Amino acid sequence: MLSIGKAHPNHGMTQSILVVDDDAELRALLQTYLGEQGFAVAAVPDGEAMRAALAAQAYDLVILDLMLPGEDGLALCRELRNRLKISILMLTARGDELDRIIGLEMGADDYLPKPFHPRELLARIRSILRRMQDRPGEAPARALRFAGWTLDIGMRHLVGSDGVAVPLSTGEFRLLHALAEGANRVMSRDRLMDVLSGREAGPFDRSVDVMISRLRRRLGDDAREPALIKTIRNEGYVLAAPVERVA
Repeated sequence: MLSIGKAHPNHGMTQSILVVDDDAELRALLQTYLGEQGFAVAAVPDGEAMRAALAAQAYDLVILDLMLPGEDGLALCRELRNRLKISILMLTARGDELDRIIGLEMGADDYLPKPFHPRELLARIRSILRRMQDRPGEAPARALRFAGWTLDIGMRHLVGSDGVAVPLSTGEFRLLHALAEGANRVMSRDRLMDVLSGREAGPFDRSVDVMISRLRRRLGDDAREPALIKTIRNEGYVLAAPVERVA
């Protein structure tokens, strides 16, 4: 199991990254390259070593390979997300879209198929870490209320009018939070994909649409004639409800 006591984000000047990959050559390359970019980088080959590293110190982001010996990256991603508040970037040699969607559903902040260019990896890392930083000067809402639902920002879950909490995956929470913050304004698929993973949607990437379908089910919104999260043809999606901010 992961140690919770030390698993908090690193708030020092140097951001720290843990690479989990069984490819020794790739680990060495990433340590060198990301170290040259100003990050403090450690690298381990498997889940057991990952747990030991996380118990020893805090990290801002984990780069996690999907295909690992023993426990695979999806299982480790789920464990990380259930126990720690830490950013996760998944690496995968698979091109199948389902694997990418499952990775996001398990709580990964983004994914990057192998092989990749180091600059692309660096851009993804910076995008994730930038999104995770608190925005100075803002007083964020503690919760957002709409249509009998309450989106608890701190706990990252929904609460129904009956007081029952509905858990959300990381992707579901991000999309619903963005839609609620921009209620009654159409948000494009590209904008929502940026919220989800820090980049624009590709022509065949259906990750946003899958997440929207799951959110509708969470909200009891009829997929054929949705009343809450509406599809605006050729434009995107909109949360069609007044939203009350709870400070």
